[in-house]
Amino acid sequence: MPSPGHPADSPAALLEVVVPAYNEAGRLPTGLSLLCDKLLALDLPATVLVVDNGSTDATADIVRRWSGPVPVRLLHCARRGKGAAVRHGLLATRASYVGFCDADMATGLDALDRALGLLSGGHPVVVGSRRHPDSDVEDHSSLLRKVGALAFNRAVRDIGGGIADTQCGFKFFLGPLVRAAAADLRTAGFAFDAELLMHCVRRGADVTAIPVVWRDMPGTTFSLRRHSGAVLRELSEIRMMHRRGPVRPATLPAPAPVAAPALAETQTGPV
Repeated sequence: MPSPGHPADSPAALLEVVVPAYNEAGRLPTGLSLLCDKLLALDLPATVLVVDNGSTDATADIVRRWSGPVPVRLLHCARRGKGAAVRHGLLATRASYVGFCDADMATGLDALDRALGLLSGGHPVVVGSRRHPDSDVEDHSSLLRKVGALAFNRAVRDIGGGIADTQCGFKFFLGPLVRAAAADLRTAGFAFDAELLMHCVRRGADVTAIPVVWRDMPGTTFSLRRHSGAVLRELSEIRMMHRRGPVRPATLPAPAPVAAPALAETQTGPV
């Protein structure tokens, strides 16, 4: 029996994109429209998985009513936290290529062409980096938040594959790799990106950073005052996990072919 969003006569998705959502009724319609339009333009079988993380607004209703040529599935994650929602979504995927992005689509989706080109060329983990020298970033956050973000990224750079921005909400992976990494993911809150990358690196995967166009969008749920303590605790726990060393050696899966002509591999430059 086909699952919701996967009609019996539709081809199996080559790409699945997870979108975590908590009270995103205001931003989700525009975000889903942008994402679905981009996936349709790629001309490959793709599915969007929206993970409702206990929303009290119309987030779930928006997804239930969504229609269009790109299937959009609704998943529910009872455990609160962005990391928990992303983990739930990643573990529900089946595609060869899997990624996640934020509901506000703050990262320009043109980066998806480059990400898929690199994945199909053998790069197992491709992440957007706002600190890449070729990125175009518009950031209106406070100086304190910028300093905090910089300090966090420096603290986890050695465990997240050496990239300068572990927290950009635009990350794509070979599906079997990220499902194995997500199964080990324990961080439920905002620091989950660093742990997820760590689990990929511990399995022998290199992390490739790419430039992005990124626009600071209103409505973020992260609060430096309310969440900084939890993030520091999560960072401490991630570091304890990191000390355990690499997991057993793993053979990374061969990438599936991508037929779309626009997905040629490009140079990424410094991370």
